Amino acid sequence: MKKNRQAEIAKSLTGKELIFHLLLTQAFIILLAVILIWILSSHISNFFNLFIWDTIWIVAGVVSALVVVSIDLLLMKKVPPEYYDDGGINEKIFSKMSAWKVALLSILIAFAEELLFRGAIQTHFGFWAASIIFALVHFRYLTNWYLFLNVCLLSIWIGLLYEWSGQQILPVIFMHFTIDFLLGIKMSRNSVHND
Repeated sequence: MKKNRQAEIAKSLTGKELIFHLLLTQAFIILLAVILIWILSSHISNFFNLFIWDTIWIVAGVVSALVVVSIDLLLMKKVPPEYYDDGGINEKIFSKMSAWKVALLSILIAFAEELLFRGAIQTHFGFWAASIIFALVHFRYLTNWYLFLNVCLLSIWIGLLYEWSGQQILPVIFMHFTIDFLLGIKMSRNSVHND
């Protein structure tokens, strides 16, 4: 899809419509993840073993997220604004959104995507399969080499954290949530200050 087509789509949909489609997509991702895990796992305990709480790895996930967000915020000041242009979709979704709504949306996205890409795909098909599919699913970034490179590198980092933690899903959910939440809050606050 061309960049100007993404901008047309973003302009044609309201923020509420974009959020509705995002919620629908996340529900589909959760359903797909549960079906895949159910089919591919030899025992139901394998599913629950993904959710073991390990404080050290949870902290590693949050610290990783803070590093990613810090680098991203620094680069936002250094590179031309068009490098971060996704057609206005993220801005429209997070525009003037309250912190608790950003948090709810971020936890839903983090849970759904990590359950599918790490819990189902990476666990059963490996690191590279999950990393590549994660990057390709974020297809709207394919028209912007910079955003696509960012999502590829982030996918690899999340996949590595999942492997290093012994395939624990909570550290990567915390990492994904923290990144989405902090950047969502930034977009929400920017929209308030730009009015």
